[in-house]
Amino acid sequence: MSELPPRPPRRKRYRGKNPRAFDEKYKELAPHLHPEVVAKVRASGKTPAGTHVPILAAECLAALQLEPGMIGIDATLGYGGHALLFLKAIAPGGILYGMDCDPIEQPKTTQRIAAAGYGSDVFRPVHRNYAGIAQLLRAENLPAVDFVFADLGCSSMQLDNPQRGFSFKNRGPLDMRMNPHHGQSAQKWLENIRAEKLARLLAIYGDLDQPEDLASALAGRHFPDTLAFADAIRAASAHETASNIEHTVRMVFQTVRIAVNDEFSALDGFLRTIAASLGQGSRVAMLTFHSGEDRRVKHAFRDGLRLGHYRAISETVITASSEERHLNPRSTSAKLRWAEKA
Repeated sequence: MSELPPRPPRRKRYRGKNPRAFDEKYKELAPHLHPEVVAKVRASGKTPAGTHVPILAAECLAALQLEPGMIGIDATLGYGGHALLFLKAIAPGGILYGMDCDPIEQPKTTQRIAAAGYGSDVFRPVHRNYAGIAQLLRAENLPAVDFVFADLGCSSMQLDNPQRGFSFKNRGPLDMRMNPHHGQSAQKWLENIRAEKLARLLAIYGDLDQPEDLASALAGRHFPDTLAFADAIRAASAHETASNIEHTVRMVFQTVRIAVNDEFSALDGFLRTIAASLGQGSRVAMLTFHSGEDRRVKHAFRDGLRLGHYRAISETVITASSEERHLNPRSTSAKLRWAEKA
C-alpha cells in the first residue's frame, strides 16, 4: 500500500473569525500570493493593506515621455508600482535606478521587481534619500539622466504596518522614521520638543489654526505607543466636533512625521539639484500629497523656468480623475507637476 502524501500544515488559528494583529495577517503580508483578494479589495475602492497602487500612472508616463533605451531615476521607489511601468516603457536597453532610504521595504521591492523579470542589468536599487541624487550620479559616473520621478510622502506599506508607527489605526511603537536606523523616533522627538516650536510646526506642516493649546498638551511628554498619542490629541481637542477631532489627529501625525524625517529640507535639497541631474530635453515629474510639498515643487519649477534651467513646465496641476479617486481614494489629494530641461 502506497504511503499517503504529507498533509499540508494547518493555517494558524486566530481569535475570532479573522486575524486582527497585522503580523498575523498572512494575506496582507504576502499579497502576491492572494491575487483574488487583492482584486476584490481594489474593486471595492480600497487599497489592499501592505500594497500600493501607482497613482496617476498614465499621467506620469505621459509627463515623462519615456522611450526605449532611456536611463532614469525613480527617486522614491516604494512598492515599485511606478518603477515597473517605467521599466516596461524604457525596454529594451533602458536602465532604472530606484532610490529609497527605507531598509525594510526596499529589499522587498527589489525582489518583487526581479520576480517580474528585471535583473541588475536594467534595475539598480540605491539605498539613499532622494536628496542625494547628485551623489548617485557621481557614484555611477553619469553626467545626467533622461528622466527623474518622485512620489513624495509616506508609502502605503509604511502606513499599513503598525510596527512603523505612522498610523493611529492600530497600536504600535511611536516611531515614524522612514529609516528606523537613522535619527530619533517620534516618541523621543516629542519628549524633547518645546511647545512653542511644536505650535509653529503644527501651523506650517499641519495647517492647524491656533495650535498653541494643543502643542502645550503634547510637547515634552512621553507617549508609550501610537494609540496613546492619538488619545492625547483627542483629549486636547475635545472641544471640537467629532469629525474635526479626527482631522486634527491626522494632521498632528502628519506634522510629526514630516518633522521627524526632515522631509521638507530633503525636498528642498532635491529640488535644487534636479535640473543639473537632467540632460537636455529630459523631464522630471513629481507627485505631491501635501500643500507644503506642492508649493515647493510649483515654485521650484517656476523659478527654474524663469532662470532658464527649464524650457517648459506643466501649465496646470494634474489631478486624479473621479474614476481613479473612487477606485483608489489615496489618489484624492495627489497633484502631479512636470518640468523639461532647457
